[in-house]
Amino acid sequence: MRITAFDRLACPLDGAPLQRDGAAWRCADGHSFDIASQGYVHLLPVQQKRSRDPGDSKAMVAARRRFLNAGHYQPIAEAVSRATLLDLPAEGASCLDAGCGEGYYLRQLAAAANDEHTLSVLGLDISKWATLSAARQDACPAWVVGSNAKLPVLSATLDRVLCLFGFPMYAEFARVLKPGGVLLQVDAGPEHLRELREIIYPSLKPERASEAPAPDGFTALPTETVRFPLSISGADAIADLLVMTPHFYRANAEGRAKAAALTALDVTVDVRLTRYLRD
Repeated sequence: MRITAFDRLACPLDGAPLQRDGAAWRCADGHSFDIASQGYVHLLPVQQKRSRDPGDSKAMVAARRRFLNAGHYQPIAEAVSRATLLDLPAEGASCLDAGCGEGYYLRQLAAAANDEHTLSVLGLDISKWATLSAARQDACPAWVVGSNAKLPVLSATLDRVLCLFGFPMYAEFARVLKPGGVLLQVDAGPEHLRELREIIYPSLKPERASEAPAPDGFTALPTETVRFPLSISGADAIADLLVMTPHFYRANAEGRAKAAALTALDVTVDVRLTRYLRD
């Protein structure tokens, strides 16, 4: 696949198109955003932050990088790549990973595509540590620190939006997608990491079986389930799995101690890949 420069960025302050100008992105109103030496650009204004250092911490990003790069979630990446490339225009297509983390799934997408595709890709995350890690691992995609709540992307310019284990903002996703574009969403299924959850929690809450209706502006497409067993060896790898999930903060000290004592763990990976067509 040929990766081309992403040129659909919008100024986070006034929504005007951003143009690359040397080592910065600028809009016609004079707002300027420097490109860091690692290759990413910070497009999250202070007034849009809810904390000084929002998003995943440096430790969480490092844990996720080690765990994903070890190939543990490769079947998920393959399913996401297949669904993203399905019926994708061969020339001039564009894709945003909204909440890209350290960029694993975008890198896998680039590796899976054939030479017929020309794709511009943007990875966006609210965590500066995640964006920094992504940029250091692969300089080809555009990497941006930004928020799903106000995407710094021009309206109706994208063919695909990915939201993988993230926080969907459907109104914003609908705004930036072209009519006929597709939103791909990956969420934990009812059995996801059940064996780990049974260890760290005193009891598990009943799972809700109902499916949510399609968001406004979208039509639901068939849902795919990705489920497979995963054996993890070593306390460090198990610790990385826990740290990269919300369970690390939800579990109490006793539950985290039980996980820390493990040297091997067999778990079920169970995720739902939902596709929505932009009306």
